[in-house]
Amino acid sequence: MPIEVPVLDIDPFAEDFRRDPDTFHERLRKAGPVVFLERYRAWAVARYAEVHEVLRDHERFCSAAGVGLANFWNEEPWRPPSLLVEADPPAHARPRRITARALSPRAIERFRPEFERHAEEAVTAVVARGRFDGVTDLVQAYLVRAFPEAFGLDPGEGEKLLRYGDMAFNLFGPRNRLSEEAMAAGMPLHEWFIEQCGRGSLAAGGLGAAVYAAVDRGEATEEEAGLLVRSLVMAGLDSTMDAIAWTLYLLATCPGEWAALHDDPALARPAFEEALRYYSPVQHFFRTTTREVRLAGTVIPAKEKVLCFIGAANRDPREWGDPDRFDIRRRAVNHLAFGSGIHACVGAAIARLEAEILLNALARQARTLELAGPLRPRPHNILRSLAELPLRVRAA
Repeated sequence: MPIEVPVLDIDPFAEDFRRDPDTFHERLRKAGPVVFLERYRAWAVARYAEVHEVLRDHERFCSAAGVGLANFWNEEPWRPPSLLVEADPPAHARPRRITARALSPRAIERFRPEFERHAEEAVTAVVARGRFDGVTDLVQAYLVRAFPEAFGLDPGEGEKLLRYGDMAFNLFGPRNRLSEEAMAAGMPLHEWFIEQCGRGSLAAGGLGAAVYAAVDRGEATEEEAGLLVRSLVMAGLDSTMDAIAWTLYLLATCPGEWAALHDDPALARPAFEEALRYYSPVQHFFRTTTREVRLAGTVIPAKEKVLCFIGAANRDPREWGDPDRFDIRRRAVNHLAFGSGIHACVGAAIARLEAEILLNALARQARTLELAGPLRPRPHNILRSLAELPLRVRAA
């Protein structure tokens, strides 16, 4: 261990870290551009420049060994590795091309009317009530119908998809209480999930069918298309739900920003981007060194795990002016909440569309938005998540 590398006894999966990640993020950033986490024998980066560098350099920092704590070079993954998230070029190029085509902004724009219908229904219901839970009554009520429907899945099974996705994200962390509880809830749905994502179960015209169309073009096998659909569905609900819920929290606690959005609902997209920067739903992901590398002057041996603190990078004062201020007019599009480089989130366009539509509908229908009680975080290994968000609105 080089003597100049700070060695920290910080556990990003511990309860105290989850309770107050921002304090730990500041400590990590101040410690240095590269640190060593003694508990997991892993390297870590928390400043924007180094996180950005690691995420973009797949040749030195690969994803094929797993983007969670587990190192696939040393242990067997619990499921077949994702052809998207856990692969690098050249193997990554064809699956990425298939999914990028199926989920391109142009391809998903045709679902806008249905997303708008679901958003209007969900917003109208909560505005009529006045007081509601932003997580379950608004965001979840909207997404568990709109997202599965767009993919061609049964919209009545959205809560099962949430349970399965919760397991998938939690298992990127260590085998702790959270991952064990998530497995107990999600693993009984494993065979059901595989069946739901099969070609015969998906409605024609949906995003899932668009992925399977690659089989007919000779670009993928049936098995590969199934793996791609499962990856997209697994990642498509939980993180988006958390991202929108945190946006609502920030707008409810920043009256000036809510007033600006209410006056100009076109600010819905910038508000979402700024919330992604401020409270990044995916807090951290791993990469693995393919060879001995030098990063910010630190030499890291080959086949070592490197933890990228995305949430910390997105509040790094070296990159952002006044980073702890929520400003929906900030140009926040270079945040790292969706990753960067060839592994940038392929579903970002649909998440942005879902958020923009819901926030726009709320801004038009509600004159005020404020907290109606204390929020309750949802403990999670990877996601910065909310279980309850009491809100109060008055109709416009």
